[in-house]
Amino acid sequence: HWVIWIFGVFLIFTGIRMATSEDEKIEPEKNPVLRLFRRIMPVSERYEGQKFFTVKNGVRMATPLFLVLLMVETTDLIFAVDSIPAIFAVTQDPFIVYTSNVFAILGLRSLYFVLAGVIHKFHYLKLGLSVVLVFVGVKMLLPDVSAALLGVSYAIPTALSLGVVALIIGVAVVASLLRARRLERLAEAAAPIEQIPERSGD
Repeated sequence: HWVIWIFGVFLIFTGIRMATSEDEKIEPEKNPVLRLFRRIMPVSERYEGQKFFTVKNGVRMATPLFLVLLMVETTDLIFAVDSIPAIFAVTQDPFIVYTSNVFAILGLRSLYFVLAGVIHKFHYLKLGLSVVLVFVGVKMLLPDVSAALLGVSYAIPTALSLGVVALIIGVAVVASLLRARRLERLAEAAAPIEQIPERSGD
């Protein structure tokens, strides 16, 4: 049960950090996993076809392709980190918890890259997701906190939680689309009007 406290605080912290932080530039060479791996095993400078490892001068080395694989799989795990406490906010059934996180590892990165091309149109989606994380974290901590402070344990029903999450994401998406449409109208209004060429002899 104490794990719920850790996950709840983690979700609240993640939501606040997501809402207040700016988009950071991705720099693979500074990735701690890749830096740690480079200390353990040398890495060749060139690809060797589809090989993950190669031998040069009697030294076994990893190829850059293996670093790509390592980066992709690490990204899968990172994408699934928030889903672990999130599913505990819905249910504690071991089978559902396990399978939901398996699907999260398999599909969240792919879903991210599907949305990456249109994410610029959803300006408020990041804020909406951060509110969802904070809400789920509060939901996880509410029964114990209310029992400790008020002597009565309050719990938000699962159906109500799902409705609140859907409402928050829906409002964020609609607000983002309205903002994108308003910016397009402002851009069209600010565009210079083409001048009609004067007739010769006028």
